[in-house]
Amino acid sequence: MRIVVVSDTHGDFFRLKAIVDKHLKDAGLLIHLGDGNRELEDIQTLYPQLRCLGVRGNCDQNSDAPCTLLTEAGGKTILATHGHLYGVKGGLDRLKQAARQNHAHIVLYGHTHQNFTGYEEGLHIMNPGSLSKPRNHMPSYGIIDITEGGILTNVVEVKRFVLH
Repeated sequence: MRIVVVSDTHGDFFRLKAIVDKHLKDAGLLIHLGDGNRELEDIQTLYPQLRCLGVRGNCDQNSDAPCTLLTEAGGKTILATHGHLYGVKGGLDRLKQAARQNHAHIVLYGHTHQNFTGYEEGLHIMNPGSLSKPRNHMPSYGIIDITEGGILTNVVEVKRFVLH
C-alpha cells in the first residue's frame, strides 16, 4: 500500500492537487497533517474515490478534524498529528512516547515545515515538510510504502513552480 503524506499547505490547493494528481493511481491513502484542512476538504470533494484522512493544525480554525489520529493501513498502525501539542519544535520525545503507548509502527507529524524521516527502535518517524512554506529545503511531501517486506518512508522534494 502506498500512502501520500502532506502537511502545512496553508491554502495552496493547486500544489496539493498537483501532488494528488501525480499519485492518484498508485496511492491508497492521503494523510494531511494539518494547517490545510480546507484544501483537504476540497480534495475529498474532487476525488471521492481517494481515502483521505486529516488532523487539525494550529492554524485550522473552525475545523472538526481531530488533533491526533490513530489509523491502520496495510496492516500497520499509524499515529498522525500536527505536532504542536507534542512540542515537536523542541524535540520528538513526547511524540515518540505517544506513538509507543499506542503501539504505532509509524508516527507522522508536521508543524515545523522541515522535512524529516527516520527510524528508531522499531518506530518509523516522518515529517513531510511543507508544500507551500518550507523552512529548510524545497517544498516537500512524504511517501510511505507498506509491503510484505516492510515499511519504506521517503521525502520527495518538489521544485518550486507557478500554477496558473
